[in-house]
Amino acid sequence: MDIEYEEFETVEDVFLYMSAATAPIKNTMPMSTYRGYLMSFIPLNPATGGSYLMIYTKHDLEPGIYEFDVSTKSYKPVKSIERTDKTYFVILAPKRNTIAEAAIKNL
Repeated sequence: MDIEYEEFETVEDVFLYMSAATAPIKNTMPMSTYRGYLMSFIPLNPATGGSYLMIYTKHDLEPGIYEFDVSTKSYKPVKSIERTDKTYFVILAPKRNTIAEAAIKNL
């Protein structure tokens, strides 16, 4: 497995990157909080699945739904996804993540 890395200083920077990298029609994205990192893996070779880009920052977030406002570069926890003009991140805390384990080991 080949993992490339892109580290950001803040959660807001990660959310901004992920908001810009996704299709304009999709306003809800999952991310993981795991072992002190907030991260997302983007397959670089979708056909083979052997190469990933890890987008991350050294920060834990509580699992839940976060509303992100691109124009103010701010986020807040919310109870539901309601607005189409905002981007939402569903933060999950997996018990075990083998791709993340391998990636963190090589940081």
